[in-house]
Amino acid sequence: MAAPPRRRDSPPVLPDEIVEEILLRLPPDEPAPLLRVSLVCKSWATIVSSPWFRRRLHELHRTPPVLGFLHNWDDEGIPRFIPTTASSFSLAAPDCRNWSALDCRHGRALFLSKGQDANELLVWEPITGAQRRIPVPVAASSGCLLAPGAAVFCAADGCNHRGDCQGGPFHLVLVFTEYTYDDDYVNSVTSACLYSSETAAWGELTSIHSDFDIDFSFSSGVLVGRSLCYFLSDTALIVEYDLARHTLTVLDPPPPGSQHCDDTLSLMVAEDGGLGLSQTLDQHLKLWSRKASSGTDAEWVLTRAIYLENLLSNGALVNQTRPLDVLGFAEGANVLFVTTVIGLLTVELESGRVRKVYDNHGFCNLIPVVGFYTPVPCGEH
Repeated sequence: MAAPPRRRDSPPVLPDEIVEEILLRLPPDEPAPLLRVSLVCKSWATIVSSPWFRRRLHELHRTPPVLGFLHNWDDEGIPRFIPTTASSFSLAAPDCRNWSALDCRHGRALFLSKGQDANELLVWEPITGAQRRIPVPVAASSGCLLAPGAAVFCAADGCNHRGDCQGGPFHLVLVFTEYTYDDDYVNSVTSACLYSSETAAWGELTSIHSDFDIDFSFSSGVLVGRSLCYFLSDTALIVEYDLARHTLTVLDPPPPGSQHCDDTLSLMVAEDGGLGLSQTLDQHLKLWSRKASSGTDAEWVLTRAIYLENLLSNGALVNQTRPLDVLGFAEGANVLFVTTVIGLLTVELESGRVRKVYDNHGFCNLIPVVGFYTPVPCGEH
């Protein structure tokens, strides 16, 4: 009788340190592989869900990827969160019927309750799924939040926003306009208020009289440095809120001589880290930066022009009558979302890479979701 086959020994188990080094090198802009890895075994799930692993992703890859975007397009057939990754990926974002998306930054997204009695804000962490509801300031609860400006950002001292923001302290800025009527004259007052998660309270209002309509529903705000928030009104005026000084200032956009009636402006962070603007002209983009001049005032400087038809194959934008539209800027990733006749594109400003990420469904403003995805351990959703 033949001898039974020899039993083969199991291969040696790789140390966790080696497994971590391997997993860190999976494509950071494709979340699906890490999600599948977390289902292999408890040991691997522990590795990829740890804060240490998230910090290592930032150290190794530095620039976080754009995972997708939030939108307020009223169509139940289109999910609230739309991924821009090649692999299948989804996030359980708050539903479109009850919440309007306002902002997303440092691992958190901000929403406002819908309806005339909009009186509640929702802070949602896309990666962990954690939610926190916050009442709007008493002064803003009189129905004047139909089109507010808002920003959410990390408030941890010394944080470099490379993976440690989730679950930590945060601030909210809310900017809104109130109207009063005196005979045939309309008085408008624009106010800003700062919320701290550490005190669970809103600070005092900062207000200025304004002779302009302030509607932020077509543009998201940007954070410059650690203390300046900027919001763009539908009349192309820019409102600056200084968190340190608690002051409001109204800024003009680039001079009229640089524009024409079909221009569309969108806020962004400039290459030098200061305030920037993108401007659409026919089939190309102009990028502006606000820089200090020889005097005390800052001025707008044209820093770059991008001709998209030169970056796309087959001249896709040539001789098209539909203008470009910048719908969003991904802070941290330095990516613009641009809608064109061929669909929604992302433009990576550093590399010049252009990708089509979605069909055109009439979006008017997008809120990019930026960050390294790491699965959440079971029981922590």
